[in-house]
Amino acid sequence: MSSSPAPSPWITRFAPLLAAGSQVLDLACGQGRHARYLQAQGLQVTGVDRDEAALRALQSDTAGEWLLADIENGAWPLDGRAFDAVVVTNYLWRPLWPRILASVAPGGLLLYETFAQGNEAYGKPSRPDFLLQPGELLQVCAGWSVIAYEAGLLRHPERVVQRIAARRPLDGSQPPAAPLL
Repeated sequence: MSSSPAPSPWITRFAPLLAAGSQVLDLACGQGRHARYLQAQGLQVTGVDRDEAALRALQSDTAGEWLLADIENGAWPLDGRAFDAVVVTNYLWRPLWPRILASVAPGGLLLYETFAQGNEAYGKPSRPDFLLQPGELLQVCAGWSVIAYEAGLLRHPERVVQRIAARRPLDGSQPPAAPLL
């Protein structure tokens, strides 16, 4: 197995909530640090990324479904599919919120962690387009059961993040389409 950075402690903390064999989407999976971890936990992983070389490396040593797609500029490759969990880390493209949320099956989990406002003091990303606004993940998941939410400065390396673990209601309802700040 090729070496990749360790998975986020946020993801490893909540992965045990998923039953063996659960279907998990790792969106913007990159080199697969979470895909590899989740697959090793007995989960069925689908990864999506626009980096063909990273997907090829992942495919060479990790079971799963690996989809090459530019989800910001191209077609959404997962229409009509829902997963027991959707994992997103270090990625933010607000126009995809409705598709990301719709990809979580009723009763499923959203595990999301990315950079937040204030990170510009520590490096990149620093553009507001790529930084969550205060409380933004809570707003996006309004109406879902929030298992855990954190926001603030992390160390090693220093960065400002927001992260949420939220369960979609069993009735499949989506959060209201409130405008983001």
